[in-house]
Amino acid sequence: MKIISWNIDSLNAALTSDSNRAIMSREVLIKINDLQADVIAIQETKLSAKGPTKKHKKVIEKLFPNYKIAWRSSQEPARKGYAGTMFMFKKELEPEVSYPEISCPHPMDSEGRILTLEFDNFYLTNVYTPNAGSELKRLGDRQIWDEKYADYLVSLDQAKPVIAAGDFNVAHEEIDLAHPDRNHFSAGFTDEERQGFTNLLNRGFTDTFRHVHGPVEGLYTWWAQRVRTSKQNNSGWRIDYFLVSDRIAEKVQKSEMIDSGDRQDHTPILLEIDL
Repeated sequence: MKIISWNIDSLNAALTSDSNRAIMSREVLIKINDLQADVIAIQETKLSAKGPTKKHKKVIEKLFPNYKIAWRSSQEPARKGYAGTMFMFKKELEPEVSYPEISCPHPMDSEGRILTLEFDNFYLTNVYTPNAGSELKRLGDRQIWDEKYADYLVSLDQAKPVIAAGDFNVAHEEIDLAHPDRNHFSAGFTDEERQGFTNLLNRGFTDTFRHVHGPVEGLYTWWAQRVRTSKQNNSGWRIDYFLVSDRIAEKVQKSEMIDSGDRQDHTPILLEIDL
């Protein structure tokens, strides 16, 4: 099975805008379609509470004619047009879709952050983990999220093996970002967030990229948009992951990044696994 995950930072803009960034986003979507993954997990869709419009669906159908979609958007009392997740999966697949709530701090459960597909012999879940925010204002809530999300994955794992895809908003080790020395108090690299990710892995899950590649340096999934030269200088972070249940780690064949060219922010990631 081939799976792609991408934080698109506004599917709405990618499908409807004519800005240079939106054009680059559509070029990445075309590249993703060319890879013909079985499932595509999208984060940060920024769609309305009603989900994709007729216009969105028309463009998606044109770009991805062989796929069905499932989506989850931010709902009141959470912010409008915020966060959100989506799956696109081959039309011949028939997974059961669920929309989990994990009893995390208000209003995280309303932000459309988790979407899960159940297949016959495994679960595939799509996550957009909350950012700790400027001045780490949401760090305490983030720590609770990490615990609740780990509990959720463990509950799935008790029934079937799990693949967890998405933007986890944490660089786990110093090797996972270009400048660890200057970021120990930055959102995504605090001791608390890194420990939360360690705790998750220790509960029975494998970081597939490290499992396949070992301690390779300089490979990242995110480069700051606000720093014009961040991607040119490869001043990046690895914050997007495919995790799998430990018992299926040896079935992983590929776990790697997909080149998104000059487009900054997140780049897509790819997993191939023999299930």
